[in-house]
Amino acid sequence: MNIPFLGNGRRKAGVPGPEGIAELLAECELLRSQASRAGVRLDDSPASLEALDQLVPGWRDDEETSTWLGNDAGLYLGTVIVRTVPGAAWEIRPDGQPVVRLTSGREFDVVDAGHQWAAHGVPELSQLYAEVAEA
Repeated sequence: MNIPFLGNGRRKAGVPGPEGIAELLAECELLRSQASRAGVRLDDSPASLEALDQLVPGWRDDEETSTWLGNDAGLYLGTVIVRTVPGAAWEIRPDGQPVVRLTSGREFDVVDAGHQWAAHGVPELSQLYAEVAEA
């Protein structure tokens, strides 16, 4: 997921700072809509990742929906990590890809993980979160 307006890290007039970027990345509109229709409340908690893992993957029959849902799932996973794992933060790589970086310097491509989850169901979002939270 390339986010070109985020550029190379220099703040320009009208470009949000780190908190604003985190809010933009947390929107995940399609995922939130799909989850709501299935009765799953996304409250940015690790438990909500477990609930997402239990959804029936009806979206896999529609490649476009699966792609968008994969982006959203990855961004939501990143949002949960950033909001619950001490020191975790969003970082935008030079290619525009948002990743989560831990205080250890370890980097997680959560969007790629979201695409894998949307397409195949594995690795589970809750499993990925547990691995990151342990690190």
